[in-house]
Amino acid sequence: MNKPTRARSFEPDSRNTITLPTGQITHRDHAEHSQRLVRNFYQVNPDVWCLVGNGLSNQTFINAPDGIIAIDTGESNEEMRTAIAELRTKTSRPIVAVLYTHFHYVSGTQAVLDEDPSRDVKIWGHEKIAYNRIRATSEIAPAYGRGLVEQFAITLPQDGPDGIVNVGLGRFYRNPEHTTQTNGFIEPKNTFNSQCTIKVAGLSIDVTPAPSDADDSVTYWFKSLGCAVNNLVWPVLFNIFAIRGEEYRDPRIMLTGIDHLLSLNAEHLIGAHGMPISGADEIMNRVTKYRDSIQFLWDQTVRLTNRGYTSIELGHAIRLPDFYDEDNLTSEFYGVAEHHVRQIRSGLLGWFDGDEANLFPLPRKEHADRMILGFGGREKVRKIAGDAITQNDLRWACELGSWLSYSTDTETSDQVLLATVLRLIAQRTTAANIRNWCFARARHLDGSYDATRFKTHRLTRKQIISAPAERSVHILRVMLDPDRAIAIDADICFNFVGHEKTGLHIRNCIAKQTDGRDAKIQLTCTLETWADILTGVTTLSEAINSGALKIDGNLATVKSALAAFDIDGLRS
Repeated sequence: MNKPTRARSFEPDSRNTITLPTGQITHRDHAEHSQRLVRNFYQVNPDVWCLVGNGLSNQTFINAPDGIIAIDTGESNEEMRTAIAELRTKTSRPIVAVLYTHFHYVSGTQAVLDEDPSRDVKIWGHEKIAYNRIRATSEIAPAYGRGLVEQFAITLPQDGPDGIVNVGLGRFYRNPEHTTQTNGFIEPKNTFNSQCTIKVAGLSIDVTPAPSDADDSVTYWFKSLGCAVNNLVWPVLFNIFAIRGEEYRDPRIMLTGIDHLLSLNAEHLIGAHGMPISGADEIMNRVTKYRDSIQFLWDQTVRLTNRGYTSIELGHAIRLPDFYDEDNLTSEFYGVAEHHVRQIRSGLLGWFDGDEANLFPLPRKEHADRMILGFGGREKVRKIAGDAITQNDLRWACELGSWLSYSTDTETSDQVLLATVLRLIAQRTTAANIRNWCFARARHLDGSYDATRFKTHRLTRKQIISAPAERSVHILRVMLDPDRAIAIDADICFNFVGHEKTGLHIRNCIAKQTDGRDAKIQLTCTLETWADILTGVTTLSEAINSGALKIDGNLATVKSALAAFDIDGLRS
C-alpha cells in the first residue's frame, strides 16, 4: 500500500487540495479513498457474495443448504432490490432468511419479502434493534436527524466546490440513483442478547454480541465457510466520536469484540462497510493494527488525563504514530483522532475537564461580545480573522469568526467570513465527517442552504398513525416550554378511538407520561385528528369547534396546558 502524506485533522496549507473534474474541492487523499468504495459485487468464496458501493452499507449473501441468507438490507427497499438484482446474476436460489448486524441498515427488508410474498422468510437480529430504531426517531429525532444531514452530506450538491465526494464508509448515505427511498424495516422475530449458536437455512452460525457504534451489534461466524461478518472493522479509523452526536462508544468494550474476531482465525472477513478482506494472515495483520489504534487512543487519553491534561490539550497532544497512515483501516478518512480522544475523556469522566474557564462559562453571545470588545471592536477582529485566513491559521480564524457570527450585532458578512473558514477546513481535511459537516454548516451560514428546519421536531402524519398511540403523546414531554407551564397542573387522558388510553400529567414544569386511568380531564378524538393537529393540518381550537375533538373537563385548563408544548397546532 502507498503511504499517504498528510497531517491529522486538516492541512495547515492547501498543497494537497485538488479540484475534481466535476468541480468538488477536496483533499487528494479524501478523493482517492472513493476508489475503495466503488461499486463491486465481490465473490468472496464460492458461497459468499458481498455488494459494496450500493449505499452507505454493504449487503452480503450466504449460500446455505436451504437457500440464501441475506445480511443487512440497506437504507431502503430500492437499495435492497438493487442488491437482489446483483444476486440474481449469480444464483436463482430463494432468499429464506435475513440477518441484521445492528439497527442501522435494516430498511430494505420488505424488498426481500416482495420477491416472493408466499415465502416464509425468517428474520434474525439482536433484541434491541427495534427499540434502538424507535429511540433514534422519537425524543431525539431533531438532533439525530440534523446530525445525519450534516455528517452524511445529505444537503450538499452532487458536484461543484461544495459537492459530495464520499462519506467515508461509502460513496454516499443514500444512493442518488434511487429516485425514491421507501422504508421496509421489519422487526426481527428471532432475537438474541448473548453469545449463542443458531441454525439458519440449514447452516450453523455462531453469534457473539460485539458493541461498536451500536450496542446491538453482533458478529456472525460461519465456521464451515471460514467467514466472519461483523460491524467492528471499518474501512477507516474507527469513529469513537461521531460528529453527528451519539452515545459514548467505549473502546474497552469494542476491543473485546475485535479480540474475539481475531481469535476466529477467519479466512474471510466481511464488514458492514468497505471491501471484504481475505487471507488469514492479511486479516490478522491488518485487524491487529486496527485494534491497536483504538487501544492507543484510549491508553494515551487516560495517561495524559491522569497527568492533568484538559480536553483541548488532549486533542493536540495525542497523535497516532505515522505508521498507522499506511493502511486505510487506521487512517482519518471518516473522523479525526483529536476528536476521538476528547470523547474518550468525556465518556470516562464527564464534560468538565478541569479547565477553570469551563466551570462556569459565560453564555455564548455574551462571551463573544466581551471578546470582541476586548480585542478592540468588530473591525479589529475582522482584520485579525482575515489575516489568520491569509496565513493559513484556520483554527484561530474559526474561533474569531465564531465570535463575530454569534455576537449581539452580527452581520451577514460575519457569517460569510466564518463560512469561508469552514470551507477551507473542509477542502483540506481527509476526513469525510469533517468535510461534510463544515460544508453543511458553511452553506447554512452564508444562506446557500437554510437548515433551520432541522432544529424542530417534524412529526409526520404517517409516523403518528402507524405507531402505537401513546408514542405521539409521550413524545410531547421533550417539547414542553417550561415558561409556558408555570403554575399548570393538568392530568389529561388521551382517548383515541380504537386505541388504548394514554396520558400526560403536566405539573411542576414537566409532562409526566401516564396511562391516563386516574386523569380528571378526558380528551377524545381519533388518532387521525390528533395527527392533523400535531402536523399543522388543523388546530386544537378548530378540532374542538368542529366536534372532531371533545374535552370532558375544564376547557381553559386543557388549552393552557397543551399550549405549553412546542407545537403550533396546540397553541391555536
